[in-house]
Amino acid sequence: MEEEFNIIKQENIILKQKIMELEEKLEKYTNSESSKRYYEKNKDKIKENGANYLKKLKEENPEKLKEYRRTAYLNRKNKLNNST
Repeated sequence: MEEEFNIIKQENIILKQKIMELEEKLEKYTNSESSKRYYEKNKDKIKENGANYLKKLKEENPEKLKEYRRTAYLNRKNKLNNST
């Protein structure tokens, strides 16, 4: 019984170390300065692409657009209720 506990404890420590390593590697890709600079430089292009996507969605699949808008409304409503 004691051996099993020690084995599980060691595995837990090893897995925690792996998680820390992976989180450090992930930070490079998600919080990098280069991605922030890219979005700052291409802000207009990104907004235009989003607007084009919504126009295309409106023509091809208006039901999906309604679903997106309803979800956004419910999220805003929840956020408002939680803040008060």
